[in-house]
Amino acid sequence: MSLARLCRSSGSAMRALPGCANRLQLIRTNHTSPTATPPRVQVLYDGLCPICVTEIRCLQFLQRKRPDKVDFVDISLPGYDGAKYNDVSYEMAMEEMHVIDEENTVHRGVPAFSVMYSAVGLGWLGRLLMWPPMRPWMDKSYDIFARNRLKWTGRGNECNDGRCVKK
Repeated sequence: MSLARLCRSSGSAMRALPGCANRLQLIRTNHTSPTATPPRVQVLYDGLCPICVTEIRCLQFLQRKRPDKVDFVDISLPGYDGAKYNDVSYEMAMEEMHVIDEENTVHRGVPAFSVMYSAVGLGWLGRLLMWPPMRPWMDKSYDIFARNRLKWTGRGNECNDGRCVKK
């Protein structure tokens, strides 16, 4: 039985663990201390890509019970600064998916999806993408998608002024 459950249970449990409420408060205080913020996975995505946005919304829904696990960073916003994200420039992020894991390692392409899916609780899907018999097919499919997604989403292949916008 967990300490929290024991604390919420009957008075006899409270007598069995004197100072239970104080101990629980200490655990909560230590866990939520601002100096002990857990590392987060950072998913860099194109917020003007309807395909990308649909997937990100699904992933945000899946991780709603642990919102402190993943930061979804819209690179299409004017304030995007690659220096804050391991020097992943806007242009680099537009070429292929980039995800920065908890250890500050940048993953690109299919491995980025694997890290992202694992972070939101879909580890089985991440492992499937990286499974050796599946990986070559996934790499080729993603390469085709990454090269054509601007055209397929109505933005053409050219980006002006450092940003890609719908025509």
